[in-house]
Order: sequence, then C-alpha cells, then structure tokens
Amino acid sequence: MAANSFSQVWQDVFSVQPDPPLWVVIATGAVALLVVVSGGRVWRVARNVVTIAHEGGHALAALLSGRQLSGIRLHSDTSGVTVSRGRPDGIGMIVTILAGYTAPAVVGLAGIILLTAGRITGLLWISILLLAAMLLLIRNVYGVVAVVGTGAVVFAVSWWTPSAVQSFFAYLFTWFMLFASVRPVFELQSQRRRHPSPHSDADQLARLTGVPGTMWVMVFAVFNLAMVGLGVWLLLFT
Repeated sequence: MAANSFSQVWQDVFSVQPDPPLWVVIATGAVALLVVVSGGRVWRVARNVVTIAHEGGHALAALLSGRQLSGIRLHSDTSGVTVSRGRPDGIGMIVTILAGYTAPAVVGLAGIILLTAGRITGLLWISILLLAAMLLLIRNVYGVVAVVGTGAVVFAVSWWTPSAVQSFFAYLFTWFMLFASVRPVFELQSQRRRHPSPHSDADQLARLTGVPGTMWVMVFAVFNLAMVGLGVWLLLFT
C-alpha cells in the first residue's frame, strides 16, 4: 500500500503537465518584473529568495571545487555569508565566489527548462528538496526561518492547490528568479561606489585574479542579462 502511494506521488510530481495559456506566461512575467523594478516592500521580502539562491550557489560551487563547507548564514537585511575552508586562492576559491551573483539566473533558467518540458510540479518539488538540503547548512535562526518559510510556501502550493495555481506560481517564481538576478548586480556596484569594501564578491575576485572589481560586476551583469534573454526566448518564442 505504501509502495503504491509512493509510486502515485512520484508519478504525480514528475508527470508532464500541459502548458498554461500564453496570457499566464506573459502575466506572471509582467508581475515578476514589476516586483523587481518597483523595489518596494514586496521586493524586500522576496529578495530573501534571491539571497538563498546566491548563498546556495556559493555553497554548491565550494563543494564541487573540493572545499570544505562550514555553513551558511542569512540575515534580515537580505545579506548572507557562506563560509568554506580550503586554499585562500586558486581556481576553487574563484569559482566559489563567482557562483554567487550568477546563481539566481542559473536557477531561473533551469526552472524555465523544466517548465518548457511540462514538469511544473516537478520544479516545485525539486525546489523543496534543494531547500531541505540547504537547511542542513544554515547556522543562524533567521536563516532557518527564511529557508523553512520559503519551503513551506512552495510545499503548500504543490500539495494543496490545483494544477492551474501551481502553474501560475511556478511561472511567477521562475520569472522572478530570472529578472531578480540582475538588480542585485547593479546594487552591488552602487554599494561599491558609496561604501567601498574589500569583502564584496567583485572585490574578492579582483584580489584573486588581478582583474578590476568593476570588470567582475560587468561579468555578472552580462551573464545574468544573457540568461534573461535566453529565458525570454525559450518561454515566449519556442
């Protein structure tokens, strides 16, 4: 009985679902863009999800490059820090730092690939599993609240809402991650001008590579904008 139930859940989660009407795709994209551009209270709350992806990118890159991951801390001002141990220089450290500002765009594009394959519920459950894995690495109370809260929202949508609501939420979430990847890059450069710090990702990369920090900000911006363009093309023109 339990095996049959598990099999049914697995089938429901990873079954192919029909594409929503085009107006849903466009409307969710417009709402996501409005949230990012407005910079209001909704953006400040939703930005926590971007920080989760940012720090998750650092963490995954650290593990893949052979560094020892110590933990992740998320803060109420939507900043965060991922601590890993290993060589203080070299390609592993460069990749680890580089992954932060590019991770939200990668998450957004990966979501779009799943959506175009009709794996709407699958996208939501993969997100839950990734959040659960990240929770094991969180080392402060606010971080736990942010990750658990995000996971609870995604779980509630995936478990208790009809497919139309899941589809709307999945497209909104994916568009948001894609568009929201760009704004923090410009915020980074603005902060570097107002309050120069050797601890920003761009300035750490500058120290490690000899390439000016502003150039690394441009790399982040070009990469994320390219992901946005590719995502728009995949969702609207293919």
